[in-house]
Amino acid sequence: MPESEEISRGLEDVNIKWTRLTTIDGEKGILRYGGYSIEDIVNSGAQVEEIQYLFLYGKLPNEQELKNFKENIEKGYNIPEYIIDTIRKLPKDSDSVAMQMAAFAAFASAETKFKWNKDTNREVAAVSIGRMSAITANVFRHFMGMSPAIPEHSDSFAKSFLKAAFGKEPTKEMVDAMNTALILYTDHEVPASTTAGLVAVSTLSDIYSGVTAALAALKGPLHGGAAEAAIAQFAEIGDENKVEDWFKNNILGGNKRLMGFGHRVYKTYDPRAKIFKSYAEKLAKNNQEAYKLFKIATKLEELGLKQYSAKGIYPNTDYYSGIVYMAIGFPLKNNIYTGLFALSRITGWQAHFIEYVEEQHRLIRPRAVYKGPEPRKFVPLKERK
Repeated sequence: MPESEEISRGLEDVNIKWTRLTTIDGEKGILRYGGYSIEDIVNSGAQVEEIQYLFLYGKLPNEQELKNFKENIEKGYNIPEYIIDTIRKLPKDSDSVAMQMAAFAAFASAETKFKWNKDTNREVAAVSIGRMSAITANVFRHFMGMSPAIPEHSDSFAKSFLKAAFGKEPTKEMVDAMNTALILYTDHEVPASTTAGLVAVSTLSDIYSGVTAALAALKGPLHGGAAEAAIAQFAEIGDENKVEDWFKNNILGGNKRLMGFGHRVYKTYDPRAKIFKSYAEKLAKNNQEAYKLFKIATKLEELGLKQYSAKGIYPNTDYYSGIVYMAIGFPLKNNIYTGLFALSRITGWQAHFIEYVEEQHRLIRPRAVYKGPEPRKFVPLKERK
């Protein structure tokens, strides 16, 4: 290969598929799902099930379509005993996303006759969404020392999940916040996790293996782990009166990264971050620890904006989402905030998988530019010096 041949590091700005699912304008801070702005979706009071349907079927459902769709999701709640056993046999200090991976890998092991089929792909995806709810609730219950529980029928996906996770009826405020969080993390075009899953399903591997691959990429701290890192940063500061000194010593003088700031696509305020901030402010007032962290976060945000906004670096969706999760009742433990991210993102992953396999399928097989030694003769072991 000639020396002049270039690569795109991190596949930045490389388009790998067409999509009707999500569009992003990073310069203007616009995010739309199927043409609908994220702000309109949230402000309308939509249930996440409507958005899940939109991603899988390309339109908003009517009442009967939504009812049927919810029934398919609920088919996934009653996960097999071997999935529960898989989760329960893992150490209680295991990473939440790794436990989700183990559960979906176990599902993949049973899919010996899986076939992609336009007539059934979306029903399989709906059932998988229900399965992810049951898996995530049981992952949480396992590391919290609680017995297994299966989500039950209710008037909302968010409520069924929270009740299964906590073992008690959630408040309307908790359900609304969880529903909104699920919507905000549904999809974001083709980040690392979606790309990893697409590579897997491009081989025509089963949908559960695609989700497992996506989870493996999401687990990394530069992707799904950002919410955990941001809130851990606030906890490290510990007091709003220490924010300025911490910023000066760690960010300006210590070359430490300001977690929750900056995005590969957005060059202005992430529209999801604005919504998460509003929910963090409302919910944190009822949770002393979350409220303390919210005050730290807002003060740190002011300093970060003064330092970085001129460079197009603003808070991203992960900056405030951890505070919302904490206020709902999830502790900063076992990477559960990234697990909650996955509970939402499974919809976007599967929608991209189906769109790609049904309409654009081609084995994803990129190339590398060789920069190694010139041709040389292999020397047998005994002749080497």
